[in-house]
Amino acid sequence: MPSTQRLTQRETTFNYEVVKRFELYNSLFQTLPFYQVKDTGILLPFFSSHCDKGAAKNSSPASIIESFFKKYVPDIDHREQINRLFRFIQYIERQVVLFDAIEDSSFGKVGRSDDSGTLQSLIQQASVSEQARTQISEQLKDFSLRLVLTAHPTQFYPGAVLGIMTDLIEALKTNDITNIDVLLQQLGKTPFFNKTSPTPVDEAVSLVWFLENIFYHALGGIQSKLEEEFELDGSHQVLELGFWPGGDRDGNPNVNTETTREVAFLLRQMIFRCYYRDFRVIKRRITFRGFADNMATIEKLLYENAFTVQDKPVDLQPEMLGLLKSMRETLVTSHDSLFVNIVDNLIQKVQLFGSYFATLDIRQDSRVLRDVFKYCTKKIYTGVPKDYHDQSEEAKIKSLPFNQADFKCPETEDAMTRDTLDTIRLMKQIQQSNGEKGCQRFIISNCQQATDILQLIDLFLWSGWEKDKLSVDFMPLFETVNDLKHASEVMEKLYIHPFYKTHLKRRGNKQTIMLGFSDSTKDGGYLMANWSIYQAKVELTAMARKYGIALAFFDGRGGPPARGGGKTHRFYASMGKEIANENIQLTIQGQTVSSQYGSVETARFNTEQLINAGITSALHPNHQDLLDNDHKALISEMADESHKLFLSLREDPLFVEYLERFSPLKLLSHINISSRPTKRNAGAKMKLEDLRAISFVTSWSQLKQSIPGFYGVGTALKKMKDKGSWKEIKDLYRSSGFFKTMVDNCMMSMSKSDFRVTAYLEKDAKFGEFWKGLRDEFELTKHLLLDLTDSKVLMEEFPVESRSIAIREKIVLPLVIIQHYALALLNKTNDEELIGIYNKLVIRTVYGIINAGRNLA
Repeated sequence: MPSTQRLTQRETTFNYEVVKRFELYNSLFQTLPFYQVKDTGILLPFFSSHCDKGAAKNSSPASIIESFFKKYVPDIDHREQINRLFRFIQYIERQVVLFDAIEDSSFGKVGRSDDSGTLQSLIQQASVSEQARTQISEQLKDFSLRLVLTAHPTQFYPGAVLGIMTDLIEALKTNDITNIDVLLQQLGKTPFFNKTSPTPVDEAVSLVWFLENIFYHALGGIQSKLEEEFELDGSHQVLELGFWPGGDRDGNPNVNTETTREVAFLLRQMIFRCYYRDFRVIKRRITFRGFADNMATIEKLLYENAFTVQDKPVDLQPEMLGLLKSMRETLVTSHDSLFVNIVDNLIQKVQLFGSYFATLDIRQDSRVLRDVFKYCTKKIYTGVPKDYHDQSEEAKIKSLPFNQADFKCPETEDAMTRDTLDTIRLMKQIQQSNGEKGCQRFIISNCQQATDILQLIDLFLWSGWEKDKLSVDFMPLFETVNDLKHASEVMEKLYIHPFYKTHLKRRGNKQTIMLGFSDSTKDGGYLMANWSIYQAKVELTAMARKYGIALAFFDGRGGPPARGGGKTHRFYASMGKEIANENIQLTIQGQTVSSQYGSVETARFNTEQLINAGITSALHPNHQDLLDNDHKALISEMADESHKLFLSLREDPLFVEYLERFSPLKLLSHINISSRPTKRNAGAKMKLEDLRAISFVTSWSQLKQSIPGFYGVGTALKKMKDKGSWKEIKDLYRSSGFFKTMVDNCMMSMSKSDFRVTAYLEKDAKFGEFWKGLRDEFELTKHLLLDLTDSKVLMEEFPVESRSIAIREKIVLPLVIIQHYALALLNKTNDEELIGIYNKLVIRTVYGIINAGRNLA
């Protein structure tokens, strides 16, 4: 079937299953009397249409809203107008949920344009010949995929709303009107935001919902299929889960040792509850003689660990597997394998999730760890020379002694020092209760030198850990463009270091390195960030292979392309032989959790795509991305040109002020979705270097300008065209999966931009020229990308995804207009009461805009 025909069918199905049904259920939704405000649902379509027409004329938000009220509701005062805007917001944010639910319920019918890249595709390849099956089976024995859930503050749906969405999706699959009507009423009465900020443990509880309701079933199903089709014996773990809430203390002053302890306990308790529910199915079916003792033992073990607090919990995975395998053997030998499949299912899950559910990663900034190391060298005898801190990096590496001690940090010391040393001790306790995989990774943020890792190892040895029992993986995180440039030099110093070399050998000669997209984008712009990470991966892979180290890259990807997101599986499928790709590890955060892993069906699809990408990349490296020197030179030149323009933008004295004045940047800290501040050095004046990447990208997405996702790309492409290299760039787009994915994701970012909303700024005395510079780069980039891809519109190759984005953008356009209107009012008043109201109005718009974008932050 031709590709164009297939796309046409998908578009037709999307129009019928998603667009038409949204129009139908939205009309029902707008007639429901949620709030005691007359005509809100009836007025909303007129308001949306008025915003659309106003934006098309480049009208200012103030003129759009003022003219609307003058035309449709002329008899109300300003405060009542604001009240109506709040009611519109409440409807619109629920419209977004409705569209999400309808789109997700249609997933199986609409499918995706990349349907070929799933597990079924691998099974079809294996069915062609026994040789193909053997090749895939062998590759799977060396391959692993780790999805790591993080607590970044862009998951705006509270647990109650997620529950309604889950039920709504099921009702929509069968068009159960009665149930849909009731659920929409429930949705209308359910709050969308917290009255107080969540604690780190609250954040963990929210994400555990996905572990329990989605990943437990999705990964279990994939594991079962893999074992059935490719004869995996369960000894090698293809699928792994990681967890950051409660362990990630980098910049979050509210995460402490007690938080980590509580979250580790929560993860352990929830996995036993999942097992207990599955075991009850086994108990209903296996009612034969000869099982009573085993059944009673398993039930007692699972119930006690699921519902009661254990004094000294221990890892029960070996005992559970022993009991279940014994039952399985009896079923096979004495009962014709009756119900063996449901026992196998639980065995597979216990092998997958153990007593820990997901590995709790610990993360801390290198600067904090250096301070703690300095503190310890002053407080206890460690064998570290007195002049150590004045030595060069090379001298420090040689003089570190790696002596063991059992230093317990006094309670009188500062909180950060106590937390670091107490958490190092706690990691050993978690391994005893949840299993070694329960907490075995320590990530060093802002890692810049080999001693950042070696000094941390010493902290472990001084906190009761033994050299030959140090069951911890130390992982550097390289983020900035400069750190990425020197990453391979840092790793070589570690690979040749006698102690670290011995430690790596005990850990199976496996090294994981984390690379951060978010900060590198904020630091160097879209093109430079992607190219710096690509180059770093090539250099780090070569260095690891030189010393016989099995390397795994852990990619810190956010939701949007500006933070490493977008069509993530395409990046992994396009890795050539120069980049280690046997182990895929990536963060899943914010809206990406609910949009890509919000149901068992979508979670299975997206997980299978990543598995397929890794296996295909390994099996067919010759068909993949192996950039030659000429191509690398082209991309490098474009990255440098883009970087120069992005740096000049960052250094513009109006840059931060523009963000503060026309985006909700300053108000993000007031949104009760996160336990951490929006910037480091919370009490200091706003500085770009202190601003968290997530706040940086979110602010631009609220402005509908998506600067981190495209800025500099147009200027870089223009340079190549002007110097006569356009044919080479077009060839590069057609031949390089890496470059094509980077360009396609850039176009996705641009599809979520709308400079009409801020067009009124062109005449602003102070910011007019600055705004025009942003708009001109957008138009230049759009023009050249369309030329490069031989397209008439952005995302022409992905019409269904493009239509989905367009509908979402149309739904939330009124929210964007309201936000800019409220920000303008804030700049004109000194009335404390009105300031509070306008602030709240801005904050309320943020939720819906982010949720509709699904990967905007």
